[in-house]
Amino acid sequence: MAFNLLRVYDSFMKPLKHTLQVTKILVNNAGSKNLPVLKPVLPLACQVRLTSFFTRRAAETLWKSVTSVSNAGRNRGRGRGLARKIKDLNRGQYIGMGKINMQWPGLTAPIMRGSTVLKQQRLPDDPEREAKIIKMRDIARTKGSRRVHPLERGWTSAKMGGKKIGPPDPVNDEPFEGFDTYVLEHKIVNHMTGNLGRKRSFSSFVVTGNFDGLVGFGLGKSSEGKTALRIAKNRAGQKLMFVPRYNNHTVYHDFFSQFGSTKLFVSKKPEGFGLRCHRALVCACQIMGIKDLRVKIEGAINYQHIIKAFLIGLLKQKTHAELAEEKKLHLVEMRPENWNYPKVVASPSVVRKPEEIRSTEVMDFTQYVLGGKVVLQKIKPSPFYIEFPSHKIRLRKYERQRNQNQVRIRMLAEHGEIRSFLTDKYPEARPQLWTKKMKEQSEQAD
Repeated sequence: MAFNLLRVYDSFMKPLKHTLQVTKILVNNAGSKNLPVLKPVLPLACQVRLTSFFTRRAAETLWKSVTSVSNAGRNRGRGRGLARKIKDLNRGQYIGMGKINMQWPGLTAPIMRGSTVLKQQRLPDDPEREAKIIKMRDIARTKGSRRVHPLERGWTSAKMGGKKIGPPDPVNDEPFEGFDTYVLEHKIVNHMTGNLGRKRSFSSFVVTGNFDGLVGFGLGKSSEGKTALRIAKNRAGQKLMFVPRYNNHTVYHDFFSQFGSTKLFVSKKPEGFGLRCHRALVCACQIMGIKDLRVKIEGAINYQHIIKAFLIGLLKQKTHAELAEEKKLHLVEMRPENWNYPKVVASPSVVRKPEEIRSTEVMDFTQYVLGGKVVLQKIKPSPFYIEFPSHKIRLRKYERQRNQNQVRIRMLAEHGEIRSFLTDKYPEARPQLWTKKMKEQSEQAD
């Protein structure tokens, strides 16, 4: 009987399907005095299979097994009426984000932001969350790219370069109101490691600003593209600097700047000229509020070097008052639209006398602010008619009138009138206005 009892216990420890047989044997033998009466007890734990065909395969693979056919079947025209893929209900939903907008450090937000440790807190509710998820589900995925609004496209519409990604994340509950961020560079980089071999990561270079003089740039790297963009954006928001502007539309003066092997020649332009420069500089100028500018780049075209050289030059530029005080001379401006009439822009506290100015001193404003550098200008090709006999005859005919317009402008700027070396001796010997248009302009000026 002891042997039978051990067999009863062994059978009871087996899975649930044997429990009824064990109970029947014990009840039938309950009349014996040597056998204890055991009550049937359901096991608290049961076997669970954590992996299956549906968990080992991705959703794309499962749908492909239903909606596709073999190559041989496709050649015979099969699979035309197969079921199509239904909507992805997980699209637009992320772990840790639900109807109640909460901030979970380590899940939906970084644990530390700068030197501040983030805490769990409730954020303002998003009433349009459900509508956005439904709209995202209803967007049909076609073979071509989804049409994007022209204002939301980047430089090539297929990559992140030139796109806006919004303002940086708030710091200590202080939001970046009026800020926006441009992506200048978003690429995949690889480096070799001793244990993991070739390791891939994303590198993002962005510039942020408030369109009113504040600007900052940041570089972020991560194993995920969105994380790299977020890191770069937040770093740019922590490195803001103020850039002075002339009349809130351009720089104070031309300047030369260099970073590495990249050289920039920045030229000040009047209102309405626009931005004629590298596309990375166009985004940087727009984000800081510069509207009219021309930049000539020489050397390597590296996005990070271009932005750094440009910001170095902007921070080193001097106001008109500082230039006049440094040179101890009056700063005079002459514009073609004002008939090159001299206008004093800034004056120093003490003006030097003509005897104090050395003959070797640089007096040209553009050459002085560029630090002695000269922009390399392309040589224009000669026109096709320079070797024609008719063109040579015309040059000989109009040789006496050559450069007259430039001489007239210089005389008006220096002497205030058009005169010659005989004007003092013979006052009646004054040059005549040889065109009707010049006579009308002179009469309107008088």
